Amino acid sequence: MAESVSARVVLEKLSTMIPCETHESKEYYRIGDLAREFDVSLRTLRFYEDRGLLHPKRSGSTRLYSRKDRKRLKIILLIKSLGFSLVDIEEMLKLYDEDQTHEGLNTILGKFAQQLKVLQTQKADIEKAIVDIEDATKRIKDFA
Repeated sequence: MAESVSARVVLEKLSTMIPCETHESKEYYRIGDLAREFDVSLRTLRFYEDRGLLHPKRSGSTRLYSRKDRKRLKIILLIKSLGFSLVDIEEMLKLYDEDQTHEGLNTILGKFAQQLKVLQTQKADIEKAIVDIEDATKRIKDFA
């Protein structure tokens, strides 16, 4: 990977993995627009705002999300869908905001490698639990 590629570019490209119905055609989006588009609750969007992950403008009581907020939401949803914690999301968004190159990419790669190990362990645990349940179910049926 070239050193000139930044954390911002990588996260934005990866965020295309998150399906959405529309393209960045509007200047601003209302909270309901983004909630519908990304199939998240209004509460989720408000939570992300409270945590400082999104920064919508206000027009009275109406939240207006910019194209930048929409991009950030896609990145948040991507990172969340990969099983990362809120702390990890905050850290990766910091790298995104700082537009770091080499160091930022290494940090992201390290986090992805750690998360892959966690998910592989969880997968093995789930596969063992499935085998155990199948075995227990067979034994229960044999008793009956």
